[in-house]
Amino acid sequence: MRTAGRNDGASGDGLVAARLAALLEAFRPGDETLGVSELARRTGLAKTTVHRLVGHLAGAGLLEREDGAVRLGLRLFEIGQLASPRRGLVEAARPYLADLREATRNTVHLAILEGTEVVYLDVLRGPDAPTLPSRIGGRFPAHATGVGKAILAFSPESVVNQVIDAGLPRMSPKTITAPGLLRRQLTRVREDGIALEREESGVGVVCAASPLLDAHGVAVAAVSISGWANRMRTERVAPAVRTVALALTRTLSGSTRESRK
Repeated sequence: MRTAGRNDGASGDGLVAARLAALLEAFRPGDETLGVSELARRTGLAKTTVHRLVGHLAGAGLLEREDGAVRLGLRLFEIGQLASPRRGLVEAARPYLADLREATRNTVHLAILEGTEVVYLDVLRGPDAPTLPSRIGGRFPAHATGVGKAILAFSPESVVNQVIDAGLPRMSPKTITAPGLLRRQLTRVREDGIALEREESGVGVVCAASPLLDAHGVAVAAVSISGWANRMRTERVAPAVRTVALALTRTLSGSTRESRK
């Protein structure tokens, strides 16, 4: 009986955690505030449940109340800054990304792989670049991005299989959706150290990306430049992206060695 009680408690805790996570994840780019009714609609939870959970989150500073609605709280930002490995990566990469943006006037990305998607850790928008949907903390299917292909090319086969087995959704008319073609591209990326994306994430946008590798040659992240297909020649910017990726890889390797002393 005591074991069952503990299991029931664990199950209840998991349910509460899932509901709290659903409330926080209900906020989308551009949302300043959301009302209880909208939160209930987006999460599928009852209004009474939303109202109660919002009270708990507001008490912890994770949400803030404003004129009958709620917004994401400052405490969430503070907690996010404690993600030290990623914070260190962003801080180390920012000068390199800024130089790359300045030299090309196009948008520069830093991203990692999480599951079958890339997550953008930093985005420096260029004045001559198209308006892209990418944002810090945003996600996109890995197979349809330059950074995703750069990371996958230097990842274990099991990671590539996971992406392929999950399906390769079409994000634009030119998205690669055939597993064999994607594998052939990844082989080429391993040979060149550069991943090219030609309007696969969106019409009119091209990209050149290169991976950041750990001591075992496995990708931990990738950097890229994105621009207009009719303005940016990927073969011209690719060497600059590759140079930045190699320099940043050396910087991170040096930091790792120092931290182990």
